[in-house]
Amino acid sequence: MMDQLAPSRFSPYRIFPAAEWAKFRADAPLTLTADEVRRLRSIGDPVDLDEVARIYLAVSRLLYAHVEASQLLFGQRQSFLAEDSGQKTPFIIGIAGSVAVGKSTTARVLKELLARWPSSPKVDLITTDGFLYPNAVLQAEGLMQRKGFPESYDIGAILRFLSEIKAGVPRVEAPVYSHFYYDVVPGQKVTIDRPDILIFEGLNVLQVRDMPADGTAVPFVSDFFDHSIYIDADEADIKRWYIERFMRLRETAFRETGSFFHRYSQISPEEALTIAQGLWSNINEINLHANILPTRPRADLILRKGPDHLIEQVALRKL
Repeated sequence: MMDQLAPSRFSPYRIFPAAEWAKFRADAPLTLTADEVRRLRSIGDPVDLDEVARIYLAVSRLLYAHVEASQLLFGQRQSFLAEDSGQKTPFIIGIAGSVAVGKSTTARVLKELLARWPSSPKVDLITTDGFLYPNAVLQAEGLMQRKGFPESYDIGAILRFLSEIKAGVPRVEAPVYSHFYYDVVPGQKVTIDRPDILIFEGLNVLQVRDMPADGTAVPFVSDFFDHSIYIDADEADIKRWYIERFMRLRETAFRETGSFFHRYSQISPEEALTIAQGLWSNINEINLHANILPTRPRADLILRKGPDHLIEQVALRKL
């Protein structure tokens, strides 16, 4: 089987080393400060202002070109159909990848960069965590050990949310997830009101499923995306980042009494390390191989990280 990410004239991607990709920043201004980047990055993610300038400015420039082209096409189609609703259609960007690979940092950095383009677009960010079934439901269905797998999400709710966003419905609500409590927060919602751009981030957002033999239309989450990004890295590096993050959280957030994982702060480092390794092997590694990594070839843009957690290669799908 051909490796689609190996440089080849048959690959659907153009492959760029990070140094070459950095040139595509062109004259895009650096609108973030070092302090802002520190606040945007997740624990254990070393992204800094240099990485933003080297990688993310060119990504935001590319995305904004797609946004403008999409808006132009939308206007031309309205003209073709002799319609003039005055309604805009939000541009939706999907971001996928393994746990601990840095999806959240990428999403937050891109949100801020896109919002600071000269036209000041309204940019919102939603993660799929809020669409997980509550722990009570997962426990009743025997799915707590498969949290983060496709079956642990309310896919119908995700599809309804994205459909309403794409249709320009005002004030669309999404559920809120607490990593502190490791559960959906009952009754708490976040309202998304007709953004120009929506970033939708999650483990399995690029996943498809079997199609019905009778040709019945089956929507996928990615059907609503105008552009998709996959954050990639060597599995050994992802495992190491996951375990390092777990051990650091054990010394910080897990120490708070109300934390779902508080019990892990009360055991020895050796016991905690064994638990972290087990969580990776029994849950996250399986999910990566069965559900997440197979979606990588569906992405429009693949950001490949090196062992230092920084982008070393960019793969851009050919037009």
